[in-house]
Amino acid sequence: RRTLAVCVPAVHLHMTAATMQVSQKDFEKAQEQLKLLKKDPGNETKLKLYALFKQATEGPCNAPKPGMLDFVKKAKWDAWNSLGNLSQDNARQKYAELVSSLVSAESASQKKDASPEEGRHDGYETLIVTTKNNITKIMFNRPDRKNAINHQMYREIIKALEEAGKNDSTIAVITGNGDYYSSGNDLNNFANIQPGEMEKAAKDGAVLLKDFVGHFIDFPKPLIAVVNGPAIGICVTVLGLCDIVYASDRATFHSPFSQLGQSPEGCSSYLFPKIMGLAKASEMLLFNKKLTAAEACAQGLVTEVFPDNSFQKEVWARLEAYASLPKNSLAVSKQLLRSMEKEKLHAVNSKECEVLTERWLSDECLNAIVSFFQKKSKL
Repeated sequence: RRTLAVCVPAVHLHMTAATMQVSQKDFEKAQEQLKLLKKDPGNETKLKLYALFKQATEGPCNAPKPGMLDFVKKAKWDAWNSLGNLSQDNARQKYAELVSSLVSAESASQKKDASPEEGRHDGYETLIVTTKNNITKIMFNRPDRKNAINHQMYREIIKALEEAGKNDSTIAVITGNGDYYSSGNDLNNFANIQPGEMEKAAKDGAVLLKDFVGHFIDFPKPLIAVVNGPAIGICVTVLGLCDIVYASDRATFHSPFSQLGQSPEGCSSYLFPKIMGLAKASEMLLFNKKLTAAEACAQGLVTEVFPDNSFQKEVWARLEAYASLPKNSLAVSKQLLRSMEKEKLHAVNSKECEVLTERWLSDECLNAIVSFFQKKSKL
């Protein structure tokens, strides 16, 4: 099954000079513990586990190097080969330590989940959704993947926006858990596709993206983005569809579409020139310019920037004040501000998704993504 990512993780394990060697029995026990994990540790960690297991059982990499376009096999080969001449004993040791750290992390997470946050919504794996003090908070919750958006997360954000649009909250807030707001599309969305499935995958991806962006366009209440850290790709482009964007001064804004052989989405091809002017929008959307929070604010993409050390306190105090305002008045006023543009935005969204489908099926896009993964695997 093609489930592995195509990048080699940089997992650093603590080792003392006098580390006791792990016995074969302990190594086998670690393998059993790994099977009991309930949470998927992520593709990067699975690659590391695979490499350590192969090194521990077979020694240094002895398999022929796969072709460049066989992403998964190449990623596994790279991970194993990167261990060099690491001894089998040390590989067993590192494997057991990594499994132990995963077991400990899951145990701590389960204890935390035993006391669920007040107002937490059920049915989400990639988000934390809560409603409290008239605010529905939608928090991206894949911090180990820098909140990269995979297909499941796309669907869960759509669901969360539908729920927030219908419940009794006054406003909705989108933010990220951890150091990143979101690193945008999880490129593993593209990596595990068989050559014969490319056209269907591209069309299905465009349908999902169009629905996702459409929910931002049609959201009936004030929608506020609280950008707690770096933001990349789709999570940047839909900021133009939010009513307010507050950012920490450590946030950055980057939309590297041409770098990946792709094209703008999230209605940014229409909204960004309106917000920041054509020249500044072109720098960002055509030439991959990364904006600081201050630059994004000066260009109108961000409403206000706050010092990171007081960001959460200041922003949430303000949001709670907003949420105490008359709910129906806010909703009606938002519709007046946005209604004239809705038809245009849906047309832009359709056109962007149509162009993206063509891009995803192009050799140029495929080569750009392969090049990206090659660079990443060398990190």
